[in-house]
Amino acid sequence: MMDWTDRHCRYFLRLLSKHALLYTEMVTTGAILHGDHDRFLRHNEAEHPLALQLGGSVPADLAACARMAQDAGYDEVNLNVGCPSDRVQNNMIGACLMGHPALVADCVKAMRDAVSIPVTVKHRIGINGRDSYAQLCDFVGQVKDAGCTSFTVHARIAILEGLSPKENRDIPPLRYDVAAQLKRDFAELEIILNGGIKTLEQCDEHLQVFDGVMLGREAYHNPYLLAAVDQRLFGSTAPVISRAEALAQLRPYIAEHLATGGAMHHITRHVLGLGTGFPGARRFRQLLSVDIHKASDPLALLDQAGALLEGR
Repeated sequence: MMDWTDRHCRYFLRLLSKHALLYTEMVTTGAILHGDHDRFLRHNEAEHPLALQLGGSVPADLAACARMAQDAGYDEVNLNVGCPSDRVQNNMIGACLMGHPALVADCVKAMRDAVSIPVTVKHRIGINGRDSYAQLCDFVGQVKDAGCTSFTVHARIAILEGLSPKENRDIPPLRYDVAAQLKRDFAELEIILNGGIKTLEQCDEHLQVFDGVMLGREAYHNPYLLAAVDQRLFGSTAPVISRAEALAQLRPYIAEHLATGGAMHHITRHVLGLGTGFPGARRFRQLLSVDIHKASDPLALLDQAGALLEGR
């Protein structure tokens, strides 16, 4: 979700669900330690509960970043051991770390020793050349022994050579059965399922087996799916927010961003998915993706787009 779930996106998604745990895009330890850490750690208080997802493989660096995350108010730190990108592989980040379970265990221990907030791991069910169930159990077992009790399992292997990150989301088959066996064999752990989940009905089904579900690209491309999450999965009795209400509640945030010199498309690019499945949806998306760049009054254009959501 790099370049997608930035702070503007998360603020918008929080309007739709008050209870779902939100994750940042993956941020590398190098970016935080040697770059503008305030920019990378910046978030709005409304985003909580919120987890910072880190990419890295040097225990001391991860520990330092975890401390900074805790000091910045994050509720959780998550180590990414699932990204298959060539860019991160070359720096020993992401899915390639599944081939180095002892190193991941060292990273987790260093982070847990540094902070009191939860330290979690997101990983695949394997990588090419290390994709047996026994090897998956070895990975989870070693990381568990380092103190990690929560694992988010993307139920596909990652092919580290020959497939792009996009192809790695589609070509390796989903193996929910492998993730389910992992939950049975590590019943004491929190196992959260990720990969290919598109509906709340599927969430209900998977929650009969797993302790949680993670929605990634579906939540981004079809964000209104989240509007019913609190009532469906968290027992909330609050009314479901409408599309129009969500955009209206986002308006003051956009106005403040404009007042500080920001551009409206920094935020509205994340709300295009509200425009799906109803008459006028295409015009809604056009207003906020094309017309927005030539608008003399961006907020008036936003109100025009909002009118298309009335009753939706």
